[in-house]
Amino acid sequence: MATLPNSSSRPLEAQAVPRPGTARRSVVAVVATTPQTVLADYQRAMVMAGIQQHLSPDLATLLKINISWQHWYPGCSTAPWQLEGVIQGLQKLGYKELIGAHNGTVVVDSFEGEANNKHKVVQDRYNLPTVHLDSPPNRWVEYKPKAQMLVLDDIFPEGIQIPEIFAGKNIVHLPTMKTHVFTTMTGAMKNAFGGLLHRKRHWTHSVIHETLVDLLAIQQEIHPGIFAVMDGTFAGDGPGPRAMRWHIKNRILASADQVAIDAVAARMMGFDPLSIKFIRLAHERGLGCGDVSQIDVVGEDISQVNWKFSGVENTFASRGQKLIYWGPLKPVEKLLLRGPFVAWSYMASNLYHNGYWLKTYGRRRINAALKTEWGKLFREY
Repeated sequence: MATLPNSSSRPLEAQAVPRPGTARRSVVAVVATTPQTVLADYQRAMVMAGIQQHLSPDLATLLKINISWQHWYPGCSTAPWQLEGVIQGLQKLGYKELIGAHNGTVVVDSFEGEANNKHKVVQDRYNLPTVHLDSPPNRWVEYKPKAQMLVLDDIFPEGIQIPEIFAGKNIVHLPTMKTHVFTTMTGAMKNAFGGLLHRKRHWTHSVIHETLVDLLAIQQEIHPGIFAVMDGTFAGDGPGPRAMRWHIKNRILASADQVAIDAVAARMMGFDPLSIKFIRLAHERGLGCGDVSQIDVVGEDISQVNWKFSGVENTFASRGQKLIYWGPLKPVEKLLLRGPFVAWSYMASNLYHNGYWLKTYGRRRINAALKTEWGKLFREY
């Protein structure tokens, strides 16, 4: 496990962190890839997006791995070739102190997820130290942001807590290109949701867009450098992040601007980025660029790309959640999600996703994916 700094009872204070390149136009690299060239393509995408101008190799760099499900499902969680390509690329570029960061949720076990998604195979191959943010020895400390929070101060009046290991380190987010039942699409900004917030993060689902903006503001205070490398080899359409239809898209995205990379991914999926609330709010608050016309997209020409992914779709589980967050059950949200009944919601989610959906739809789609070139590559890990 990664060595963690000594804890202090004094809350962490926001530090003014210089944002490299803030006066320049945001750059998003879009690179076509194949199973045969994917590892080298990851390094190429990072270089094209200017990673060396945004992350100092003299600092430790966290790799925020995405585990949206403890089972492997194409396009759902960080791909093993994504993790390996980023590790290999960073090492070749002179980044020596890399730390993998996993988070679990109330319904997803991160230890099971890192094994089933082949992350552990890659970590062991490169002797990558890792930390599971929801488990010892990781510690959570109170943090007082300088930026005005939209919602987090109200949701957590007792104080906002972040992982102690995060402050002062670079971070590279490893999201995938997929849709989401609550946020239309999910990418770099949503990837911080699992890392910066503890297991009570589901308290913020009713104000998820504002939460993602608050978290990006906090990231820009605590991390000297922020970068994202997004995998679109498999991309997910439909009621994500789990119950999706997978598509092979053979693309890698990279950027130091978390808003811009999400905007470009959204545009490629077929959405108007500024119609997605978290992208628009972050753009309006100057946390990044959500207007694709103002972003320098290098590599592939995306001007005619439109994958025509669907808008927000629902599962049986998400329909129930939306009744609580934004529907007639809103008055009893705290009772249902913060009180004695909350365990029933976890059980219902597990029964639906890990039982019914996985057995009736998921396994068939997984088996079909494993017959593709990317599925064969997954088997090789």
